[in-house]
Parts: sequence; structure tokens; C-alpha cells
Amino acid sequence: MKHIFNKGKDATRPTLLLLHGTGGNELDLLPLAGRIDDEANVLSVRGNVLENGMPRFFRRLAEGVFDEEDLIFRTKELNDFLNEAAEKYGFDRDNIIAIGYSNGANIAASLLFHYQNALKGAILHHPMVPRRGVELPDLSGKSVFIAAGTNDPICSPAESTELQSLLENANAKVELHWENRGHQLTLDEVEAAAVWYKRLSN
Repeated sequence: MKHIFNKGKDATRPTLLLLHGTGGNELDLLPLAGRIDDEANVLSVRGNVLENGMPRFFRRLAEGVFDEEDLIFRTKELNDFLNEAAEKYGFDRDNIIAIGYSNGANIAASLLFHYQNALKGAILHHPMVPRRGVELPDLSGKSVFIAAGTNDPICSPAESTELQSLLENANAKVELHWENRGHQLTLDEVEAAAVWYKRLSN
């Protein structure tokens, strides 16, 4: 997978996995990583699917309707890539925190839904529920921050609270943060995520 790896100053910190939104690329979220933890390794990945020329992490059939088969395939592809990248770059495979926005947040949530040890935790900006009617692995010890919009036209508040309860029912610790700026990724929610992360890593 096309990606950037920036080695951090402190090997004990988590590796931050950056996952862009539709039409973004591996450069998009680099400024976020600096705000969250400027001493951590950064692994920023570009989605392998193109929709009208725009990179995404998996196909969709329509707005808000995921191609479930492709989602499962791409989630496995990303999980396998993380195994390879950990070996190649020498970072701790069990200490990865994903930071995803929109489509990137959905694939990060899908990693949690499908693979017990894919991530140590995640910061999900405006995610949706990746799949329904599946049994999640035991996510004890995992922490998740969800930033959601009270007036998000793409991802309803009900979707955000549903994702929170699904993750909590799988024993993850979840913090849900609300903004009122639609589907936008706001500075306020990034700063709230940074506060959450500092509590997590101290």
C-alpha cells in the first residue's frame, strides 16, 4: 500500500496510523499527528480503491452504503500491511493507534470489528458503523475516541451512538465527543482528541 513512514523520537510511544477521508491521500492527516503526539512514529497510508479518481479505503455502493465484501477484503489487506510494516520499520505491532477521518475512520473501526489485535486504540473522526449483525472480538484494554457531529448529514448522531455502544459491548473504553459543524473535521475535535490521547498515554 502506498504510504509514508516517519520514525518518531520516542520508541515507547504508539505508532500513529493515519487514514484519510474520501479523495484524500497520505499527506492529509500529517498535521494531526503532530498535534496528537509529535514524538511518535507515523505511518500514513493511502487507500487502494479509486472512486471517480478519488482514493478510498474500500468501495461503496452508494452514499452511506458500503460494499461489505470489499470492506472485509480491504480490512484484511490493511491488517496484513500493518504486520509487514511493523517488521519492515521495526515498530511495536501491538502499539498502534489509528487516527482516521470519515472513510479512514470507517476502515479503522472495521479493523476493531474484525481483528482483536489490529489496534491498541483509535481516534475516529466522523465514523459510521462498518458492519451490522457481526460479533465483535473482545476489545478489553482498547480505547476509542469518537468525534461526531450533532448535525452531520453523512453520519447521523444515532450512527455515532450505535458505534459507541457496539464497541462498549465488546469491552472497549469509548469517549464520544460532539461538535456542531456537520461532517467537517474541526480543530476543536482534534484538540479534544489530543487531550484524550495524553490521558491515555500517561
